Amino acid sequence: MGSAYVLRRGMTDMTASITDRQMALYAALAISVHLLESGIPSPVPGIKPGLANVITLIVLWRHGLRAAIWVTALRVMGASLLLGTLLSPTFILSVAGAVGALAALAVLHLTLRSVLGPVGFAIPAAMAHIACQLVVAWVFYVPHPGLWSIAPVLLAFAIVAGTATGIITVAINTRLSARPDVR
Repeated sequence: MGSAYVLRRGMTDMTASITDRQMALYAALAISVHLLESGIPSPVPGIKPGLANVITLIVLWRHGLRAAIWVTALRVMGASLLLGTLLSPTFILSVAGAVGALAALAVLHLTLRSVLGPVGFAIPAAMAHIACQLVVAWVFYVPHPGLWSIAPVLLAFAIVAGTATGIITVAINTRLSARPDVR
């Protein structure tokens, strides 16, 4: 059988490929970072560094858009199950942010991949994350014009956090690229 895991169901073999196992490892790592980050106190509600997004950027850079979407979806679902927030407003806002960030990453990946590096991807993704969360919060939870007064602070923080996650992604990708045994 080699290194593949095989489950037998009737006459069908379901084999987990090396890529499947890599994506599961990335998702587990992203969930772990998300859980650790959820324990960090925040001076302003809704502001977190977004370090789990480093994993999304690494996967995007090394494995492509489809893999990044899968890892992000698994992270959002897995973390919400472990934190007990599934289907709560926190979960809905997390999904909205993830969809916004992935949409920005998809556009950039399809149009400017040869021009921008991870930092150039991370900043728009962080800003799209916040923007989508604000829109969803306004539509479903706080339909008050005052909500928009915090947008400049959140978007400014998104620029800082996006820059940091982009720089961390570059550093990790550089170290991984120096190792021939890591894909």
